Amino acid sequence: MASRSPNDLHPDLQPLFARFMAQAEAQNIDVICTSTYRSGAEQDKLYAQGRTEGGLIVTRARAGQSAHNFTINGKPASRAFDIVPLRDGKCVWGVRGNDALLWQALGKIGTDLGLKWYGSKGSKFIEFPHFG
Repeated sequence: MASRSPNDLHPDLQPLFARFMAQAEAQNIDVICTSTYRSGAEQDKLYAQGRTEGGLIVTRARAGQSAHNFTINGKPASRAFDIVPLRDGKCVWGVRGNDALLWQALGKIGTDLGLKWYGSKGSKFIEFPHFG
């Protein structure tokens, strides 16, 4: 199972993640982290989803191509994290209407911190939960 621990983020990304979460909380946006580090096997399993396995495609990266797979001296050091906002304790995966407003607010927090948000226009692929 993929890590959700901020300790598995790259040391340069850990303080930005903490600031991101604090700023979301300050704006009364409930957020959970769904992924920091993923092993190569976990990445390949996600890559297979919607291709050779059931479900929708959720990533374009195979093992070794994802910022989630980064390590330092063999230890997790993900260069990306995935989050999802909550409304009334439920994950908000939608990206239209009021749901879009939540994502836009989170995207602004991330980009203001200098993070790349893959929900923004001009991203090489659209993946609203992904920051790096």
